[in-house]
Amino acid sequence: MSAPHARRAGVTGIGVVAPNGTSTDTFWKATQAGTSVLGRVTREGCEHLPLRVAGEVREFEPAATIEERFLVQTDRFTHFAMAAADLALEDARIGQSDLGGTPFVAGVVTAAGSGGGEFGQRELQRLWGKGSRYVGPYQSIAWFYAASTGQISIRRGFKGPCSVVAADEAGGLDALAHAARGVERGTDLIVAGSTEAPLAPYSAVCQLGYQELSTVEDPARAYRPFTADACGFVPAEGGAMLVVEEVGSARERGVPVRAVIAGHASTFTGPSHWEESRDGLAHAIRGALDDAGCAPEEIDVVFADALGVPAADRAEALAIADALGSRGRRVPVTAPKTGIGRGYCAAPVLDTAAAVLAMEHDLIPPTPHVFDLSQDLDLVTVRARPAELRTALVLSRGLMGSNSALVLRHGAADAS
Repeated sequence: MSAPHARRAGVTGIGVVAPNGTSTDTFWKATQAGTSVLGRVTREGCEHLPLRVAGEVREFEPAATIEERFLVQTDRFTHFAMAAADLALEDARIGQSDLGGTPFVAGVVTAAGSGGGEFGQRELQRLWGKGSRYVGPYQSIAWFYAASTGQISIRRGFKGPCSVVAADEAGGLDALAHAARGVERGTDLIVAGSTEAPLAPYSAVCQLGYQELSTVEDPARAYRPFTADACGFVPAEGGAMLVVEEVGSARERGVPVRAVIAGHASTFTGPSHWEESRDGLAHAIRGALDDAGCAPEEIDVVFADALGVPAADRAEALAIADALGSRGRRVPVTAPKTGIGRGYCAAPVLDTAAAVLAMEHDLIPPTPHVFDLSQDLDLVTVRARPAELRTALVLSRGLMGSNSALVLRHGAADAS
C-alpha cells in the first residue's frame, strides 16, 4: 500500500443512467455525437404544468437489475443510483474478493438535491385518499436525501466511510471531492456520485418557483445557454456513479486509472446573485488549480455549468477568463448537458463522466442546440472537436449559491 502522503484518488469505474443512455457506452456515443434527447414531459400528472420540456430516462427497468426487496423500499432516484453503482463497480472490476477480506475498506458518498419525491407523493396520496393504515413504513426513509448512500452500502455490504452531501447542483462535484479526500486519507475505494428523479408532479411543482427554470415548449429552444435567446435550464433525471480508488492500489490490481481527481475547491455567493457568482466561481477555479498544482495554461477543456440565464452565463464566461487569464479566452468550453437537461446534483457528475471519456478519446463533445453565441467563449458546438486532452476542468453552480470546480488529469498522462 502506498504511503499516506503519496496516496492519490483516481477514477477506475464509471456507471451512467442518463436520458441519452443507460450505460456508459451509449451515453458517450450520444454525447460525442451531440444527440439531443430533450422532449415533452410525459410523466403522469405533469401534463398541465408550465414545465413542458425535460430530459427523461425512458428506457430503464429497475426490476431487471435490482432485487425486489430493495425496489419496494426505495424511490426512483435511488433505483438510478443502485443501477449506476453496479455498472461502475463492474467497470472497475470490483468484487467482494477485491476488498481484501474486510468490508471496511469501501465506502459510499452521494449528493442529492431533492430526494425521493415520487415515492413520497405516492404515499401521501394513499394517506389522504385511503387513510394512514395504507401508508407503508418505507415512507420514513425512501424520500430521505441519504437513501442512496444507505441502500448502496447495505446492498453491497460496504462498511467504510459513508456520507451524503445535501446541497444544490454543486454538491455533485463536492461529493466526488469528498470521496477523493477519503481515499487520500486511507480508504481503498469509495463509490461516489449523484442521481436525481425530479419529474414526479410533486417535485415538478416545487421547481416552478425557480426563476431560472425554462418553460419554453420547443425542445430545440428550451435550453440554450450562452446565447441571446437563453431562457433558463431544462431539468433532467438520472445521473452517474464513479468508483474512486487509490491510484497505486488500482494499478497493483491491473486496473486502468481512467482519470485522477487532482484538485477541487468550492465557494458560496448566495442564491440568484448571478453577477456575484463571477468572483465566487473564479475563486473556486483558482482554488482547484492550486489544489491540483496546475497552471491555467494546462487546462485543455472546460465543462461549463451553463445555467442558461443571461446574467449567469455572462458571469461564468467572465469567471473563466478571470481565473485562467489569457488562456481563458482560448480554452475550448463545452456543455453537453444541453442535450440531456440539467439534472441538479447529478449534472456535474455526468459532466465529470463525460470529461473522463473525452480525455480517453481526445474528443471534446459539442453543445447541442447552441450555435449563435452571445458570450466571449470558444464554445464547442455543432460537432465534436478532436484535441489532445490531458487536463479537464469541470464547473458547477447551484441555484442556492454554491460554486465548485474540479480538476481532472488523464490517467495515463498522470502515471508518473
